[in-house]
Amino acid sequence: MGFGYEALLPLLLQALLVTLARAELSYNVTNLRGRELAGGCNLFQGKWVVDSSYPFYQASSCPFVDPEFDCQKYGRPDTQYLKYSWKPDSCDLPRFDGMEFLRRWRGKKIMFVGDSLSLNQWESLSCMIHASVPKAKTTYVRQQTLSSVRFEDYEVTLYLYHTTYLVDIVREGIGRVLKLNSIEGGNAWKGMDMLIFNSWHWWTHKGKSQPWDYVQDGASVLKDMDRLMAFYKGLNTWARWVDLNVDPSKTKVFFQGISPTHYQGKEWKGASKNCYRELQPLTGSTYPAGTPSAALVVNKVLSTMRKPVYLLDITTLSQLRKDAHPSTYSGDHSGIDCSHWCLPGLPDTWNQLLYAALVM
Repeated sequence: MGFGYEALLPLLLQALLVTLARAELSYNVTNLRGRELAGGCNLFQGKWVVDSSYPFYQASSCPFVDPEFDCQKYGRPDTQYLKYSWKPDSCDLPRFDGMEFLRRWRGKKIMFVGDSLSLNQWESLSCMIHASVPKAKTTYVRQQTLSSVRFEDYEVTLYLYHTTYLVDIVREGIGRVLKLNSIEGGNAWKGMDMLIFNSWHWWTHKGKSQPWDYVQDGASVLKDMDRLMAFYKGLNTWARWVDLNVDPSKTKVFFQGISPTHYQGKEWKGASKNCYRELQPLTGSTYPAGTPSAALVVNKVLSTMRKPVYLLDITTLSQLRKDAHPSTYSGDHSGIDCSHWCLPGLPDTWNQLLYAALVM
């Protein structure tokens, strides 16, 4: 059950990464269905520019922001990080219009599916819409797995389904088992008009922060395996679920892309150890450390799918925003947070890009 398979894993992973590297070299924005817009515009290639009209809202006036994202409330002394907008090289990004969003999606159900980065984006979109219709009646529900914000006058509901891996963790006799081929949680995602998926951060967790004891790949139950390979296999299970269960005429599907962390200052050739006290984005449009391996896995899996999935390719533009994390300004949370993002902040741009993909 174990030895031969485990011995092959490094070779399999090496072959996968060679394939992915080749795919990256030939990668073109038009290769993934749904990403080429009118005039061949690439929304995700550009630079950050100062924009005094930002932010879209104030966290103090939005009832949906969690303390860990409310950096101003918890003492962040600078505000310049709030004053940047994303400028694509080849086109203009339409300004987000919350009223227009509600009008277009009246009576619809929208669901973010993923981990706390999905939470980040869900809260951001809720606040952006709320700022456009501050007096609109809302119903707000927070639960461990399924949360929602409903704009009653427009019958638009924004759901958040919390899942760290997309695939299932099942408690069995031996302990908690991460099942790379099982996705029973997907039953809760059916019937939506829009789905925005995300996964990656938890795949690297080990030790006490790892929420499983064993990983099951087909018939093999292992104590551990290469995490990038596990992510690749789990994401393929998700891709099969989409291909089998989504009707593109009724449901638009997005993948959030890989949200980067900034725990290693050497990645951007900075003098700082991590994101703490970083006050400005990187200039230009490239990140010194290059594309993370997880983003190559996402591109590889999406390229094999039969159903259209729009990649919100937020990785590079987010890599440039080493200044946009909560760092130490995240409420009662200890340590330095260089994973999540302040609100208002970078996830607002993710949602502006989502909006652009829908209206352009």
